[in-house]
Amino acid sequence: MTREEAFETLNRMARGIAEMFGSNCETVIHDLADPLHPVLAIYNSHISGRSVGSTQDVTGVEQDLYLDSDVVNLLAVTPSGQQTKSTTFSIKGKDYHFGFGINYDFTPLAYANRVLLDLMHTEVDFHSALYKPRDTGIGELFDAAVLRIGKPAREMNKADRLRVIEHLKEMDAFSYRRAVPYVAAHLGVSRYTIYKYLDEVNAKQEEGES
Repeated sequence: MTREEAFETLNRMARGIAEMFGSNCETVIHDLADPLHPVLAIYNSHISGRSVGSTQDVTGVEQDLYLDSDVVNLLAVTPSGQQTKSTTFSIKGKDYHFGFGINYDFTPLAYANRVLLDLMHTEVDFHSALYKPRDTGIGELFDAAVLRIGKPAREMNKADRLRVIEHLKEMDAFSYRRAVPYVAAHLGVSRYTIYKYLDEVNAKQEEGES
């Protein structure tokens, strides 16, 4: 492919991509064989403010780097502060070396993202803000039940522990989160034992009702 044919192919691609992705997409062709890397063609040039013949890159800096490989998806801020995703492909032939650049201005999307994040921001969740966690009161209920027995938990026998479970059930203590493991730990028995005690208390109450 000759230099002219390569340029014409890239120019068609640049024009098509700029049209397809709209006014936020700048496409540009550089002559990388020239130390100044002048712009040979550019579409949607309002993004970087450059024109054909410009020797600046998308950020407004004079181009003094030799690009010998592709650079893809880089962040580049234009002189006017536009945030772009920048990619440049290196296309080399016998008598040419072109840089085919695509710079997509995502500044509007960044603004929209900030608005969306602001709209979606919340403090704590609804229940945490409005309701007291139910497991925080189990300690008070347990202490009240033990007080009614009149002896510390470590000195209780099975009958005493059953009475504690009965009092706790009357106070609806087992509707609290993690009530069973709390009571088991403070009575010095297993969780399985607490469930057995609850079964016994329930059976006793059912017999009384019948």
